[in-house]
Amino acid sequence: MKEFDITIVGLGPAGGTLANLLAMHGFSILILDKEKSFYPLPRAVHFDDEIMRVFQTIGITKDFLKYTIINKGTKFVNSKQKVILDWPRPKKITDNGWYPSYRFHQPDLEKQLRKKLKSYKKVFIEQNANVVKIINSKNNVNIKYLNSINNKIFYIKSKYLVGCDGANSITRTQIKTKMDNLGFTQKWAVVDLILKKNKKNLPDRTIQYSNPKQPATYCRNVGRRRRWEFAIKKNLNDKKVLSENYIWNFLKPWIKKSEAILERKTIYTFKSAIARKWRKGRIFIAGDAAHLMPPFMGQGMCAGIRDASNLAWKIASCLRIKHNEAILNSYQSERSLNVKEYIETTMRMGEFVNAVESIQITKNISSNDQGVKSMQSIKPKLGKGLGQLKDKNRGKIFPQFKLNKYKNFDDYFSKKAVLILSSGIKTKVSKNYSLLEAKSLKNLSIYLKNINSKAILVRPDRFILGSANSGKQISSLIKKNSFILR
Repeated sequence: MKEFDITIVGLGPAGGTLANLLAMHGFSILILDKEKSFYPLPRAVHFDDEIMRVFQTIGITKDFLKYTIINKGTKFVNSKQKVILDWPRPKKITDNGWYPSYRFHQPDLEKQLRKKLKSYKKVFIEQNANVVKIINSKNNVNIKYLNSINNKIFYIKSKYLVGCDGANSITRTQIKTKMDNLGFTQKWAVVDLILKKNKKNLPDRTIQYSNPKQPATYCRNVGRRRRWEFAIKKNLNDKKVLSENYIWNFLKPWIKKSEAILERKTIYTFKSAIARKWRKGRIFIAGDAAHLMPPFMGQGMCAGIRDASNLAWKIASCLRIKHNEAILNSYQSERSLNVKEYIETTMRMGEFVNAVESIQITKNISSNDQGVKSMQSIKPKLGKGLGQLKDKNRGKIFPQFKLNKYKNFDDYFSKKAVLILSSGIKTKVSKNYSLLEAKSLKNLSIYLKNINSKAILVRPDRFILGSANSGKQISSLIKKNSFILR
């Protein structure tokens, strides 16, 4: 029986990202994917600066950037085409070191993730692999899977298993946990087109049409790709909605049949749900296997990649040092509250699109002199988990500072925790963690002063684990978090 450090079920964006983050540490990884290859048609079309920072960590941004465009934001308009809410995404580098929002074509991302995985000798990908059974034991996970091409059964052993296997997750079924519906369920059609020629009268931003008669969404995607989504009325059947006559009649206000190629048409039931349990022993779920949200904020895939970023370094720590229940339990507690805030905000946005204009989407809304409301992006902190909740800096994202003319913080620190000290602070330095002194970096010194800290401990996923203001507090911070500082 073959043995691996980690087995990942599912090779979509979440599974591919998780595999890359773990492969950086040199672990043996088996990826089981039930499909013959990656799905060649559009699905997810948006990600943000926090996700691009994860892509930077795994080393795909240089090649992947050319397949993306910067997203200019979203406008909500009513049935009279009046702007009732603006969600701008300024073309300005954020604290994460990237632009706030990007558009992309999912097959382009999956190609880059797979290309990077092929560079690791200890990563093995099995396509056409249907997982049949997963059994927890004290020190490993036993897995049975079927090759759907030759019908051969395989048995393997793995120290940990993560199910990134989507909304119909076999992993979630195996750990016997349920999804709690958070209250949003709507059926929508999704139509992807490729323009034959550039069409200048189409919006260059995402438009949410808040209209009780026909709620809809338009997306400006990469190259000549465009997407429309629209709610399906209860008296319509799916077959009629997906007929070419119905689709092109719906698209008539924007585009003619002769002007574009219909690349994909499908129907989704947009849901808001979250799994009760994300872990059982050495088995975990992530991405759509753990939570579902409507697409109005473009955060579905992003949430799965945040799961991967949170979980990867924790599993790596357990493989490198020893199995640690506390660190593994923190995965769900930190991620579930964070993702729930995204889901609930997305639900309110969905209600807004359905023309309930009185709904308050977020607290981050202001009005200009003309009365047009403007919304800012949310950045939820981590939920309860590692670190002290009374520490105001704990759970915040640490900015990506420039350390010299050519390199940023993440270019130097991609695997280890980092202890950052302000000028004049002395402490014993261990070879087991990275140390960065702020005395030669003006921006970093100002940042520490602004957050009222003499020292901070930054986790490998770029979140602040804790802060301190004296030598004694720093020593305590190091001692309490020895599991990360090795």
